[in-house]
Order: sequence, then structure tokens, then C-alpha cells
Amino acid sequence: MISAGDFKNGATFEMDGKVYSIVEFQHVKPGKGAAFVRTKIRDVIGGGVVERTFSPTDKFPTAFIERKDMEYSYSDGDLYYFMDPETYEMVPIDKVNLPDSFKFVKENMTCKILSYKGNIFGLEPPTFVTLEVTKTDPGFAGNTATNATKPATLETGAEIKVPLFISEGESINIDTRTGEYLSRA
Repeated sequence: MISAGDFKNGATFEMDGKVYSIVEFQHVKPGKGAAFVRTKIRDVIGGGVVERTFSPTDKFPTAFIERKDMEYSYSDGDLYYFMDPETYEMVPIDKVNLPDSFKFVKENMTCKILSYKGNIFGLEPPTFVTLEVTKTDPGFAGNTATNATKPATLETGAEIKVPLFISEGESINIDTRTGEYLSRA
């Protein structure tokens, strides 16, 4: 059990038959009246964010989210298959449960599969990936005074903005959280 007075960012708990994760919390002690906890909580499975206030004495059952490393194998229509490296079992995940950052994942990359009581509801791709640029316009270093960028298509099909000096065939490092170019590999 977790009480509202012990809330921390990232903590997960069950309420009204759903699993919530704390995005933000603030303990408020007004001059008059009882203290309370103002929170922003995210429905872990549905994805919606809600603002709620709780009494510091409210108690909720703790929800344990399992994070397991699995290797992306292949896709078949709207199903994406991941292999458990310990048991070699193939686990299908529906496209709707994949985040936007999945566009930076290529075959044989290891991702964290998120599940609650055996039900898979999401995935976390690696934070940083190295991918090859397959298509981009030619650019010339030094032809502008500002931080100019150009569009580039990566080997996974994702499109990002890269500096003018990057050319086709180069490998670059990308932050999957923001989808931004970091550096040459």
C-alpha cells in the first residue's frame, strides 16, 4: 500500500480498477483547513493524464509494472514480434501499444516491454540509437551563418532534421525521446 503523503514521481498505484503513474505531485498546506496532495496522474494503460487532489492519508494498493528486455524481431501487418532472449519465446505487440519513438527501432534492437499482471501495454525503446542516413539532399558546410538543418530519411523510414554537413550513407546518433540528431556515429 502507498499513501498519498508518500507519493513520488514515477510511483505506480491502483485506483478505481486502473493503474496510474504519478507525473507530478505537490504537498499543499493551506493556512486554513487540512493539508492535501495535488497531483497529475497518468493512466498507464490508457495514456490519459488527469489532475486529482488527495488527502495525505488516502491509501492505494501499489501496482508493480514489469519491465523486461526483449529483442525486436520482425513485423507482420499491425503486429510486431519481440523475442525473449532467455526463453526464445516470440511475443506479439499490437501497433496501437507502440509509442511514436518506435520509428527509430530497427530489427534486433533490445527494447523494454512494459506489462502489468501479464498484460503488455507498452514499450520503451533504447534512449539513444545509431542509424544510417539513407536519403538526404546534398548540403555544404559553411554556406550559412545559422544552425541550418535539412530533412533526412533514416534506415528505419523515420524522418528527422540533420545539419547540412551530413550526407547519405553516414551513421548518426539520435535521442529517441525527442527525435533529435545528436552527433555523427
